[in-house]
Amino acid sequence: MAIKDDDKPSDDTHLFRDAVKGVKRLEPGKLAPRPKPPAPLPVQSRLDSQAALTEMASGQFDFEELEYGDEAHFQRPGITRTVMRRLRRGQFAVQAELDLHGLAVAEAKTELAEFIRHSCQRGHGCVRVIHGKGHRSPGKMPVLKPKVSTWLSKWDDVVAFATARPVDGGTGALYVLLKRR
Repeated sequence: MAIKDDDKPSDDTHLFRDAVKGVKRLEPGKLAPRPKPPAPLPVQSRLDSQAALTEMASGQFDFEELEYGDEAHFQRPGITRTVMRRLRRGQFAVQAELDLHGLAVAEAKTELAEFIRHSCQRGHGCVRVIHGKGHRSPGKMPVLKPKVSTWLSKWDDVVAFATARPVDGGTGALYVLLKRR
């Protein structure tokens, strides 16, 4: 609101007062509450999911484009972030390696258990286990990858493991830290 030097109302003030003539002030307690809007529906997300399911059921979906999971890791209590970071970066010397490609599940478990036992007896601190990515498995889905992670996490001699660097097998291999004897 502009006031002229002689304290007379300006033309803008007159225009404003004319515009709001007849408007009544609302009492603070008499304001109508705004209704709560309905929760948003994830319509597009549901449509995308339905389309993906339909595509997979029709047999048109190419499973070769999928990789099972990303990086696997496990650590027992007491293993620090620094140790895990070094393990993921491949900064421990790999002292032995086991390749499980082409083995049946039961055979792979036996081989892995024997390998871990012998590696501990020899005093190895870090080994690499190659389980593969599952590209030659039925449906192109890995069979050994999730099983190897489960087995290793249950064995007391294993204190940590992490997915190997791409140069060492990437998501098809694990660096495994073993308990020192």
